[in-house]
Amino acid sequence: MQGALGLLKRDPAAPSYFDNTREACVRSFQVMILVAPLHAALMLLRYAGVTSTADDLEIVLVEVLRYVVEWTLFPVLFYEIARRRNWLDRFPRYISALNWVNLPAMIVAVIGVVLASLLPPLPGELIRIGLQALFFYWFLVTTRMVLGATWPIAGLLLIVNWVPSLFLSLIVDRFLGVAAAVGA
Repeated sequence: MQGALGLLKRDPAAPSYFDNTREACVRSFQVMILVAPLHAALMLLRYAGVTSTADDLEIVLVEVLRYVVEWTLFPVLFYEIARRRNWLDRFPRYISALNWVNLPAMIVAVIGVVLASLLPPLPGELIRIGLQALFFYWFLVTTRMVLGATWPIAGLLLIVNWVPSLFLSLIVDRFLGVAAAVGA
């Protein structure tokens, strides 16, 4: 976590907190387990404010599958990008850093979403937008510091990370028949 927070603060030593080995990269996926309860809390908050045509078990199964796919999708896509850009030597450290960033980011997300849900709609939406901006910034800084990428390349990688997740969310919502609750 110290490295993940260091990346947010743009500490030049932060990338060194992440081993650049395949083993460390694979181990970093264990963060999924640490983050899962926080993600479940966010999903409970989310589904409290929407309606769905799916039953509870179907929602849980589909959301668990989405969770796993979202954790693994970018590393798979990025591997091909890294191969073509000659970044394979930085791949393990970069993916490890992104995985570890998820832990403090999810803690901030839960606090922010709970706070946003307690506030009137406008301030609540501003908090959600601010959270998204923070997470985009954290991704961009991590990409720049670990890969040594330029801002435009970091921005393109953010798009490669975010757009498939957005489409996956739209597909899941459509599959589960999710709609905003009346009066929400």
